Amino acid sequence: MLSEQTIATIKSTVPVLEVHGTTITKRFYQMMFEAHPELLNIFNHANQKQGRQQGALANAVYAAAQHIDRLEEILPVVRQIAHKHRSLGIKPEHYPIVGKYLLAAIKDVLGDAATDEIIAAWAEAYGVIANVFIDVEAEMYKEAEQQQGGWSDFKSFVVQKKVKESSQITSFYLVPQDGQVLPAFEPGQYISLQMRIPGEHNTHIRQYSLSDAPGQPHYRISVKREDAVGSRPAGKVSVYLHEQVQAGDVLQVSAPAGDFTLDRTDRRPVVLISGGVGLTPMVSMLASLVESAPDRPITFVHAAVNGDNHALRNEVEKLVATHTQAAVRWCYSRPTEQDRLAQAFHKEGRLDLAWLQSVIPERNAQYYFCGPEGFMQSVYGLLKEWNIPASDIHYEFFGPASAWEAEAQAQ
Repeated sequence: MLSEQTIATIKSTVPVLEVHGTTITKRFYQMMFEAHPELLNIFNHANQKQGRQQGALANAVYAAAQHIDRLEEILPVVRQIAHKHRSLGIKPEHYPIVGKYLLAAIKDVLGDAATDEIIAAWAEAYGVIANVFIDVEAEMYKEAEQQQGGWSDFKSFVVQKKVKESSQITSFYLVPQDGQVLPAFEPGQYISLQMRIPGEHNTHIRQYSLSDAPGQPHYRISVKREDAVGSRPAGKVSVYLHEQVQAGDVLQVSAPAGDFTLDRTDRRPVVLISGGVGLTPMVSMLASLVESAPDRPITFVHAAVNGDNHALRNEVEKLVATHTQAAVRWCYSRPTEQDRLAQAFHKEGRLDLAWLQSVIPERNAQYYFCGPEGFMQSVYGLLKEWNIPASDIHYEFFGPASAWEAEAQAQ
């Protein structure tokens, strides 16, 4: 428990963090990586270069300061982050390092404004918050290791086969190298790949949704090749997977993680909305629902650029065909002439509320969505405009949380 004085001091720093938060977190990462370059084996370099990780940490610190007197209110966010930490291999010994350089960065950026009283208050508060994460993550590591076929950290998997799903997306079927049974997972969860790429000094870890139903003899991920666009560099891991990794190769894989999962206790209709490669957790959810909840209405909406970019279409249509209460709708932003001739889509352009209302038969439903950041921000806005309760809106955001997601989580 924090003292009243500490809480008051932390609260007093909220306006300062609002202005200087990102500057502090940029300095924090710079100082920490200079002192501990080995941590570059864990952190996503691309997110660092694009400033996404720094912005996400600034949002997290700001939220912690706002809620320092009622930390229980941010426990859902803590669990979401803890899932990612467990899948990355974050351990208790990392937290003192983070705390040391976070406090040093606050002092470095704010100078004399960061008084001894403020630094002491943040040191006390960080200790409490870090212990919450350590306890939650310890339970997650234990749960992952103790389930049938489970393991901690990373385990060797063999690429059983590699299947091209579209012009940009390829699926990888993974099986344990030791031949052990695969642990169960919840539809919507992800695994991490720890990649050692020739010529790269550090390992790279990336998280990918499991795109097949639970209970299969394999884990499947469907990966989009991220080519360079403008100032954004190509994705090192995705390009390596597409160009170099072949059937028979061995990859290091974490146990499934994530809290973006189906609410199986709710029997209302389900609406699954995806954009681009964001359909991967949705396909897993759909495959599970048609098997386990045949009486539950499902609307599957997917947005793609065109048919060339549309992955797993045939698989989704086969799943829907087995479920009399399921319907699928395709939205293409720039359909090809072949798409038009084949009448391969139901809407041209981008998703809008009027069209969603016309294809979703029952507003009172559970809504799940995933896709690129701009797509997700748009879908979230449309659902809020339709007055869908926050408790019925669920989404997966890969990478660090952006400002809109931090705002959404605070509601």
